[in-house]
Amino acid sequence: MRRISPPPGGSLLLLDIPIPHDHARRPVYDAAKRCFDLFVAAMVSVLLTPLWMTVAVLITLTSPGPVIYRQVRVGKGGQTFLCYKFRTMIADADRLLQMDPELARKFETAWKLPNDHRVTPVGRWLRKLSLDELPQMLNVLRGEMSIVGPRPVQVKELEDLFGPWAPVVTMVKPGLTSLWAVSGRSLISYERRIALEVEYVRRRSFVYDVLL
Repeated sequence: MRRISPPPGGSLLLLDIPIPHDHARRPVYDAAKRCFDLFVAAMVSVLLTPLWMTVAVLITLTSPGPVIYRQVRVGKGGQTFLCYKFRTMIADADRLLQMDPELARKFETAWKLPNDHRVTPVGRWLRKLSLDELPQMLNVLRGEMSIVGPRPVQVKELEDLFGPWAPVVTMVKPGLTSLWAVSGRSLISYERRIALEVEYVRRRSFVYDVLL
C-alpha cells in the first residue's frame, strides 16, 4: 500500500464546486454507510452465488488464464489496493498493451479503447451487463470500496487526468457504482465524468447513496 501525492496545478474546465474542509469527517454518515455496504455486499454475494459460478465456468471454458483479474487502483486517502474483476480480456492483455506504444498512447487518452481486440467474446457480454465488476463486492466487504462512490481509477490515470481534483475524489471510498455510472458512463466525456465524481463527493448523503 502506498499514498500518492496530489499533482500540482491542473487545467480541467470544471464548475467551481466548493468542498468544505470537514466534509470527509462525518462519523454518523460513515457508520451508516458502512452498515449499508456490508448488508448489500453480503446479500448480493450470497444470492448471486450461482451466477458467480456460471460466469467463472464460462471464462474458464472460453479463454485460458485466471478467472479473476486483479489491478492496483486508488482508494480513500490515496491508498492503493487490489481491485477485483472477472477477467474480460485475454490473459496477456497488459503485456500486449505495453508492447504497442501507439495503442498505449490511445489507451491513456481516455483509459479505454473502443473495439479493444484484447477483449474476449464472453468478456464483451460481461462488460455490457456490468457483470465483470461483481467481484468488487469482495472489495466492499474488505472495506476498500463502498457500494456508491467515485469509480476507482489507476494511479497514473488519477495523476494525469484528475489534476487538482484528485484529492477531492479520494476523500471518500471508491464505489461499485457512481453518479457517473448511472448518468451515461461511456457516453460521457472524461472531463464530464470528473465533474460528476466531484459532484457526488459534494452532495453525498445516506439518502443520496440509496437513491443512486
